[in-house]
Amino acid sequence: MSQLYLGIDLGGTNIKAGLCDPEGNILEKQSVKTGKERPYGEIIADMAALCRRVCESAGHDFGEIEGIGIGSPGTVDSRTGSIFYANNLRWHDVPVGKTLSALLDREVFVTNDANAAALGEARFGAGRAFSSSVLLTLGTGVGGGVVLDGKLFEGFRSAGAEVGHMIIRMDGEPCTCGLRGCLEAYASATALIRDTRRAMDVHPESVMWRIAPSLEAVDGRTAFAAAREGDAAAREVVQNYIHALATGIIALVNVLRPEAVIVGGGVCAEGDYLLDPLKKQVYEGIYGGDSYAPLQILRAERGNDAGLLGAAAYAKDRMTERK
Repeated sequence: MSQLYLGIDLGGTNIKAGLCDPEGNILEKQSVKTGKERPYGEIIADMAALCRRVCESAGHDFGEIEGIGIGSPGTVDSRTGSIFYANNLRWHDVPVGKTLSALLDREVFVTNDANAAALGEARFGAGRAFSSSVLLTLGTGVGGGVVLDGKLFEGFRSAGAEVGHMIIRMDGEPCTCGLRGCLEAYASATALIRDTRRAMDVHPESVMWRIAPSLEAVDGRTAFAAAREGDAAAREVVQNYIHALATGIIALVNVLRPEAVIVGGGVCAEGDYLLDPLKKQVYEGIYGGDSYAPLQILRAERGNDAGLLGAAAYAKDRMTERK
């Protein structure tokens, strides 16, 4: 009988759960609204009900479940399964692992959601051919995680691998975390939109105004679309964005030297227009060049499923360690 694990992606808006096998197949997945304004006990009770429903819909008895993994936003103490702080859930010191385990009579393991996504991509996505990889997700913020020698790196008290908050420019742009000059403040879609609007203010002649007739209409695609049409101001925005992202990747590679850097998130929809110049800058900028320890820069493959798969894989890994 195949081992089955449940992966849970806990978000501020939705809770997703997937029934996964060790080969990275999601046999069934469903979601419910989080309702984050409620007491945490009610939310965890909904998670338990969702887990049972997913198993039933897939035609499996809940007794077949080996373990459960949760990918949660915020700072997670993976040793205890508690969420130390999750801003978008307004949770502080919530024993989510212990509470869910008591409801389902299964072992529950909790890690940060970006870590879970990194593990999912490493095992079952773009990083599956490599033992060490780094994931960067370019969305509202910059998330990500690190897998070294096949194992998720979490750092002291699970507080490490905050790749979006390494400083790439001292005293630079303010970041939502309270620091200045973070990678997130330059390489997120939010930063790209900010810089596009600034350029449009200075260049009323720019093609960007035709693509986005108001500053409120600007999105992460605006500058890229105008740059493709040869607009000089838009090209500068795009070049600065790619340079910032390359700077962050170079720093990560010089410290960790993974075999692959995997890039995901909405901005990656720009495809080779983003990746080709990004690769060129990174390959030219990493210490010692790219010949001795070659680096692959790849697009993420598993999308929104990476977190579910990674959470399930995390549970499997933790249970294996105990044997």
